[in-house]
Amino acid sequence: MLLGVIADDFTGASDIANTLAKGLPGQGGLRTVQYLGVPRDKAAAEVEAGVIALKSRSIEPASAIEQSLAALRWLLDQGCRQIVFKYCSTFDSTPAGNIGPVAEALAGELGVKGVIVCPAFPGAGRTIYQGHLFVKDQLLNESGLQNHPLNPMTDADIRRWLRLQTTADVGHVDIGVVYEGSVAVEEALAENARQGRTLVIVDAITDDDLVAIGRAAASHRLVTGGSGIAIGLAAHFIGQGLASGMGAEVIGLEGPEAILAGSCSGATRGQVDLHRKSHPTLAIDVAGVMDGSVTMSNLVSFLLQNQGSAPLVYSSGTPDEVRAIQERFGRENVATALDALFASTARELIKAGIRRLVVAGGETSGAVVSALDLGALTIGAEIDPGVPVLLSGGDRPVALALKSGNFGTPHFFNKALERLAGK
Repeated sequence: MLLGVIADDFTGASDIANTLAKGLPGQGGLRTVQYLGVPRDKAAAEVEAGVIALKSRSIEPASAIEQSLAALRWLLDQGCRQIVFKYCSTFDSTPAGNIGPVAEALAGELGVKGVIVCPAFPGAGRTIYQGHLFVKDQLLNESGLQNHPLNPMTDADIRRWLRLQTTADVGHVDIGVVYEGSVAVEEALAENARQGRTLVIVDAITDDDLVAIGRAAASHRLVTGGSGIAIGLAAHFIGQGLASGMGAEVIGLEGPEAILAGSCSGATRGQVDLHRKSHPTLAIDVAGVMDGSVTMSNLVSFLLQNQGSAPLVYSSGTPDEVRAIQERFGRENVATALDALFASTARELIKAGIRRLVVAGGETSGAVVSALDLGALTIGAEIDPGVPVLLSGGDRPVALALKSGNFGTPHFFNKALERLAGK
């Protein structure tokens, strides 16, 4: 294994696995496998990039550090020459969050400074300019992410945000340096390291910027960012003749289907609204979940009764609706109850023969795949930017699409089901 990734949630893991497998046009990518948690066994010999998916984004820093260091040690044991710490391209966190602490802990374990921090993903509208994170033409804290139910982002200045989470000063490489090319970026990172800065925000507005940053990071043992940071990393190994350039293959699986949506993002709500017009859908009554009147059996019955029609169950709501239900029952209580509901529903669906499963929302996806315990997942073709086909092994394989809340085109659900069937 050449490159190892530690991802702080399951959709993010799929996102960067897709980027590594796809690689640059004309060059190909890396043979990539996604692992659900830290594996117990060694990686297969043909794996060039291993992505470990953790469910650590919203947990206490101490626990996130412990899990991330365990993942790091396993990846190093597989021979990885470079490690990527992958977090959301919208930097989902809080002032007491764990992105900074985990990045510092990984850097400390590897003995490095001047570590790139770059959540940019231009293909999904996430860019960094003068250390500020934008979602398309809006500052992060004005894009709707300030209303995130678990990790509200109320400041677009990533330098200022990280300084609340870390112990050392945070550096910055501005877009002018990036435009000068990879040598200039590498020199700027080295200077930040000499000045004792562990983490350094690097501006990026286009994919070309990310390729330049990737070249600058070719010899770095640790890189951190969103999935976009991986755009140029595969090319380094392929160019040296260390990797095959084979990347992703077209894979799929025919069979019964179901869609579970737990994200409250604007993109997912729009996808749900569009899907409702021509497919059977069931809105989850969250108050009913909390009082026990809505159970897993209600959801499973609906989905199985509507086989062949791309049925969807969802808990998505507007910011005002989410706020009201959280004030009534408690934010953590609601999140825990919904995670448990989606997890148990997914288990029963797979037992009942569902073979194509689409899941929307990072926390929801984490709950679902943790419950299914599918082992290593093969990375297939891209459905939409950041979302690949995933295929489990074994006698009863399952084809999955794990979508971050803000990702996907309006008709994502139908498109995903087609791709999961290999079409």
